[in-house]
Amino acid sequence: MKTIFLAVILLLTQLTFAQTSAVRKNQFNLENGIALSGYDPVSYFQKKPTKGSKAYTVTHEGITYQFSSAANAETFKKTPAAYEPQYGGWCAYAMGANGEKVEINPDTYKIVNGKLYLFYNRLFNNTLPDWNKDEVNLKAKADKNWMRISGH
Repeated sequence: MKTIFLAVILLLTQLTFAQTSAVRKNQFNLENGIALSGYDPVSYFQKKPTKGSKAYTVTHEGITYQFSSAANAETFKKTPAAYEPQYGGWCAYAMGANGEKVEINPDTYKIVNGKLYLFYNRLFNNTLPDWNKDEVNLKAKADKNWMRISGH
């Protein structure tokens, strides 16, 4: 009886994980299936965003990241939630301003309270300065919008 119970729990856990992974994959900003345009998420916290390598790839809950070193990949594996970008890697300003998923420039970012935020920066339009002018309100709106969009 205990074995059947454990098997059912394991199956339900796997189904929940599969659903979570599928939803996350659908909501995250992915380029050819890779998050952060292939940039190493740990490198942002080292204050030097660096392109990752296919040699150092980690998939967390359906989202694939590339890393610039084995050490950074191992760091990520220990606490992935600490390094994942906010709002699925979409532009934080656009998420706050109007709840839209807008592409980002992986070199335009900000770390706030240990969280990574990314911003659109193309064609003479850098949204980071606009975010900085009203960060508290935009972050609150972006959090609400992301919860609505992502289903969390």
